Amino acid sequence: MNGKLKSIHPIGWNIIIGTLFARLASSMSMPFLAIYLTMTKGVSPGMTGIIIAVSALVGVFTSYIGGNLSDQFGRKWIMMGSIIVWTFVFLGFAFADHVAWFFILNALNGICKSFFEPTSRALLSDMTKPENKLMIFNLRYAAINVGVAIGPLIGLQLGSSKSSLPFIITAFVYMIYTISLLIQFKKYNLEEKVAIKKERVTMKQSLQVLGKDTIFLLALIGIILGNAGYSQFSSTLSQYFANAPVFLDGVKLFSYVLVLNAITVLIVQYPVTRIGKKYSPLVSIMFGTMTLSLSLLGFGMLKSVPLMFACAVLFTVGEVLMFSMTDVFIDQIAVQNLKGTYFGAMGFSGLGGVIGPWLGGFLLDYYGYGNGAIVFAYLAALCSLGFPILLYVKIMINKRDILFENKKLHI
Repeated sequence: MNGKLKSIHPIGWNIIIGTLFARLASSMSMPFLAIYLTMTKGVSPGMTGIIIAVSALVGVFTSYIGGNLSDQFGRKWIMMGSIIVWTFVFLGFAFADHVAWFFILNALNGICKSFFEPTSRALLSDMTKPENKLMIFNLRYAAINVGVAIGPLIGLQLGSSKSSLPFIITAFVYMIYTISLLIQFKKYNLEEKVAIKKERVTMKQSLQVLGKDTIFLLALIGIILGNAGYSQFSSTLSQYFANAPVFLDGVKLFSYVLVLNAITVLIVQYPVTRIGKKYSPLVSIMFGTMTLSLSLLGFGMLKSVPLMFACAVLFTVGEVLMFSMTDVFIDQIAVQNLKGTYFGAMGFSGLGGVIGPWLGGFLLDYYGYGNGAIVFAYLAALCSLGFPILLYVKIMINKRDILFENKKLHI
């Protein structure tokens, strides 16, 4: 393991450590945005769902563009441009005082995230040997969850549901991250260290490649449905906890659930990824989708705090099963010189983050906060539809592998 850790490029370490502090900072503010809008700004649950969803909506379309541009012009320029704008977006959140501004800023938040994240993952893939990719992607995933474990606790103490200070702190952290990346990119010549791609492929050509990749397209649909379930955690669930009459202090309860979620990730990530590695990334994603569905049912039906915490743990296991293996799965099926494009095209999975908050907000408006069982039953049913689609993808991959082996035998 020490040998593998030493093989990580300094820029790779910068991305992992930067991810840790960036997520810590953003987790002080963004998970509380729905509560802040409904309780402090007086925005309706439906409109709040739209504001939360717009980030994912623009990310659906811009993630592919960002990933493809990074294939054409290099990872460095896309990463630096997006994170500089991202810094100013968080600063804007601190001073926004109108629904329209929150809508615009969260749209920009989605664009910056959809440019920076797939490009940084593609860069990690570029700089890492195949046998070390599971490790590097899971280090990044662990960094995210360490940050998310600490951030909400700090946010709760700072009064994130009522204060703009966490957004200012987040902007400052992103500024430091920007400077550190600028120094590293200047120090290391990526063209010498990383063979990103030798032949430039236009956006139209890459779209044609993706359009013919049935396995990727069907897997994407299954993951979209899984993401629709996962997106309830920071949108519908936060509103439900904060406003449902069954909870005495829902904001504090939701903060504890956020922390429990992140801590559970750190505990279960290693054993779960070991199991996923033993079978296949796709099998892990399939069962993660079903686990998320079951936990959503529990959130709606159960009322006691200990049982809610149990549902949070179950939800987290499903999250780890899905997201710890998604990058590895995409890396396996991606065309070699289009890694950025494939990672970027996974941004279309953000459609789940659009459908989920919108549907959740609509259901809360229609049924009310006192009918959580009905609301979350619908959301769980939507999420569970991903399982049969991903199962079919698994069958397709098995058939393709058998055909490939038969061709090798006849050569």
